Amino acid sequence: MNQINAKKVALVLLVTCAGLALAGCAVGPDYDKPEIILEEVYMNATSTQAANDSHHWWENFNDPVLDQLVWDAQHQNISLKMASERIQMAQNYHKIVESYKLPTVSLGLGYYNYQISENTPILGSAVSPIAVPSVMQSMFGENITLADAQQDGWLAGVGIAWEADLFGRIDKQTNAAKIRAEQAVIFQKGLFTLITAEVIHNYLQLRGTQERKQLLLETIEDQRKILALVEKVVASGYGSELDRAQAKAMVAATESLLPQLDIAEQVHKHRLSIILSESLADIDSRMSQGEPLSTISGIIPTGLPSDLLTRRFDIKLAEREMAAINEEVGVAIAAQYPKFFLTGAPGLSAGDFGDLINSASFGWVGSVGIHWNVFDAGRGDAMVAFNEARFKSAALSYQNTVDSAFKEVDSLLFAYGKSQDNQTKVADATDATEKAVDKANSLYEAGLIDSLSVLDAQRQLNMMRDRQVAAKLQTAQVTVSLYKALGGDWIVEPQ
Repeated sequence: MNQINAKKVALVLLVTCAGLALAGCAVGPDYDKPEIILEEVYMNATSTQAANDSHHWWENFNDPVLDQLVWDAQHQNISLKMASERIQMAQNYHKIVESYKLPTVSLGLGYYNYQISENTPILGSAVSPIAVPSVMQSMFGENITLADAQQDGWLAGVGIAWEADLFGRIDKQTNAAKIRAEQAVIFQKGLFTLITAEVIHNYLQLRGTQERKQLLLETIEDQRKILALVEKVVASGYGSELDRAQAKAMVAATESLLPQLDIAEQVHKHRLSIILSESLADIDSRMSQGEPLSTISGIIPTGLPSDLLTRRFDIKLAEREMAAINEEVGVAIAAQYPKFFLTGAPGLSAGDFGDLINSASFGWVGSVGIHWNVFDAGRGDAMVAFNEARFKSAALSYQNTVDSAFKEVDSLLFAYGKSQDNQTKVADATDATEKAVDKANSLYEAGLIDSLSVLDAQRQLNMMRDRQVAAKLQTAQVTVSLYKALGGDWIVEPQ
């Protein structure tokens, strides 16, 4: 009996060793990160400076309120909290899949009790009273029972199961799950960039709207003074009703712009409220002290086009998608090969609980199995072809993402240069208008022009200042978009 058990153990060990020897037979395509050739420099770049760290680049606006808003948004935004939970989900799923590479071991202890039916074929005759020959009746009586109909006892044992991953199916599933976890991390970092950019954009637009609103109120006040003077002139008989109508129309047209700015201001407050998960009252409290629209200082570190491959989260996501699908192609190929299983269940069984620790209560079961779908009507081949097509589509998507990113940065560099030119020209025009106002004041003090001309010159200056704010807003918007297009790590560390 011991020789038979030894042979069984030797067979299991032989199959196990054979499985380990075949472990290098993993099937499926190898993955090589694709090489993308980009231009050496951006066509619209003003310089070829190397990429600098754009971490916390918004601090160049020198606005403490903005800095605090960014920090709060990154630690309060609900979408970012959800992304953190998705990372945990993906990482735990990777652990689940990886666990299948190792044997599963389970422990069991229990009590059993069962009743055998007397009408059960074969077994029923063993537990039912049966007649015995007359020669034995004197010894055992007229009827005897070979076994008790009711049985009970105790069991304790260990269950062991393992699939020998000879062709790398489980290993590739594990790799795919790991890459999906990496994608969750990349997505979260990209979401940090998007949320931060939204905070900066809406804050700057809000400040610009408030500044434009203040200038508009000053313009309306000047136009009302002009209207009052015109009405005096008309009342004295030296003016016409046309002058009065034109002055009233000018005031009305300017006042009509005020509700639009009120709407814009409220929209940006609502957006900040949603991003920061705060009430409008909290946002109003933050913005209670009006601050002028900040202007960023320093040079934007555009870097080289090749830096986009490692800085932009959408490009990294697209590349990791190819890597994950490549592993899934390997899974589909390996699924067409046989699966080998090793199971074992050593344990103890006894009628009394106290006998479980007796060596005579030991027993075991061991098995080696194979499962192979030799015919599936082409389902396996179709699954391989399906995943290969997914990989080709992902490769094209990656190429398109890279091309789009390069063109987006180049377009924004062009827009950034033009917005700066526009801002410079508007600033020059505003300076010229300020000189015209100074000249008008001097002429008025000398008695060479009337006060109407001075007020009209002041109105034009207010209009130019509004255009100056609008130009600053345009530059700020392009700046935020450009930094977002360049990518990079925008995460603020805990204070």
